[in-house]
Amino acid sequence: MTEYAVPTGAPIAVVGAGVMGIGIAQIAALAGHPVQLLDAREGAAAAAIAKLADTLAGLVAKGKLEASAREQALARLQPAGSLADLAGSALVIEVIVELLEPKRALLRELDALLPPTALIASNTSSISITALGNGLRHPERLVGMHFFNPVPLMKLVEVVSGLETAPAAAQATEDLAKAWGKVAVRAASTPGFIVNRIARPYYAETLALLQEQSGSPAQLDACLRAVGFRMGPCELTDLIGQDTNNLVTRSVWEANFGDRRYQPSGVQQALVDGGRLGKKVGKGFYAGEPERLAAPVAPERAPALRLMGRGVTVDALAQRLPGVAREPDAEWAGLRVGDGAIDLMVSDGRCAVERFGGHSNPMAVLDWCLPGTPGGALALAYGPFVQASAQRAAQEGLAMAGLLAVPLRDTPGLVVARTLAMLVNEGADAVWQGVCDEAGADTAMKLGVNYPAGPFEWLQQLGVAPVCEMLDRLWAHTRSERYRVSPLLRQRLWLAQS
Repeated sequence: MTEYAVPTGAPIAVVGAGVMGIGIAQIAALAGHPVQLLDAREGAAAAAIAKLADTLAGLVAKGKLEASAREQALARLQPAGSLADLAGSALVIEVIVELLEPKRALLRELDALLPPTALIASNTSSISITALGNGLRHPERLVGMHFFNPVPLMKLVEVVSGLETAPAAAQATEDLAKAWGKVAVRAASTPGFIVNRIARPYYAETLALLQEQSGSPAQLDACLRAVGFRMGPCELTDLIGQDTNNLVTRSVWEANFGDRRYQPSGVQQALVDGGRLGKKVGKGFYAGEPERLAAPVAPERAPALRLMGRGVTVDALAQRLPGVAREPDAEWAGLRVGDGAIDLMVSDGRCAVERFGGHSNPMAVLDWCLPGTPGGALALAYGPFVQASAQRAAQEGLAMAGLLAVPLRDTPGLVVARTLAMLVNEGADAVWQGVCDEAGADTAMKLGVNYPAGPFEWLQQLGVAPVCEMLDRLWAHTRSERYRVSPLLRQRLWLAQS
């Protein structure tokens, strides 16, 4: 069995001198490796190293890097003249265009050039490592080493094994990532790996709501920021690039043979077709800076409030409304405002129009909120025949909790509830299918895309029964396989009920 190792001081090569490539070269050189940087564009590698010299000088000026460390790292970095110059490398990382055939052609050349003990890694974000290894003489030494942008700052590296990847090669790659100060998570080579797969619902549910005219980009973004996401899906895809995000979604969808769970959005495709690609062109969902909603305004005269039933959202409201009376054994969960002026019923996946029958007071369905999150905006959908006075009461009641009432179209699951349920479900399926383990899923989503929690941490907080109920109700409403419950969740629900 071949032994693989890339000790400190072993020579590294990076092919591709773009933003990701020079970022990988930077951390490798700072970690003590001689690094050769190669790019097919004449002079690109030398230009990237010169730019890096300025970047490192900036870190020295800010006191974040010793001047000696900068000089030593730059001395280790050299542009390569040709592929043949990389023959003595212990590891070569390819960071070229995200297309199968160009990557495969490069990897075959590297496979023929390097000794069998050298590792080859691909920084691909979604292309199958198994497919990339097809045709190599030594596919067992090919590993996915997926860094996240910006490489020097982002801690996560997905270490991806194809069907032919040797366990020793994956272990050596994981050890190296840790030596470079990264957090490595293991993944099997399936479409999207961990992060790009589990993240799909974060974009997809908001895009579906926009397709249904359920709310505006600013409203949906605000509601998701309120539960701890740093950016809403619309502003985030503007930052990523609508074309880039759409391309990743399409590649995952096609690799899963058209599974509806990953279906691309007509809303996003329209942006791409119209050239509204996001911040890089000055317009996407937003023209300029993302729109922000107004802050809630507390009423001059506080309405009477009563917390009804149990659950995470009721607990979150209780945290924001200390001293408010509770009726934990009520038949429904939520917030009663005034003397029956309006009842705000926590969403279970049903529309308000479905739930209002037989309810004596004016009512609305309330989105999920979570204890300990920033707050700010909370979606709701009013039931039929709710007068303006009752709507004002709802707004005032939520304002007492520091929450802005965001009325959406009467849509099942609103925005936070259906998004969190789908993120949990996707994480559960990834584990069920052997892509990663639970800890890996949580770590990857928190470090790779800065989520406030991982899917299994949300599952622990929300409970398996509410998540399954939400998904089942969404399926009943849409009859779409998109909302099928993961077998892992279904079995845990049955176990909890036994």
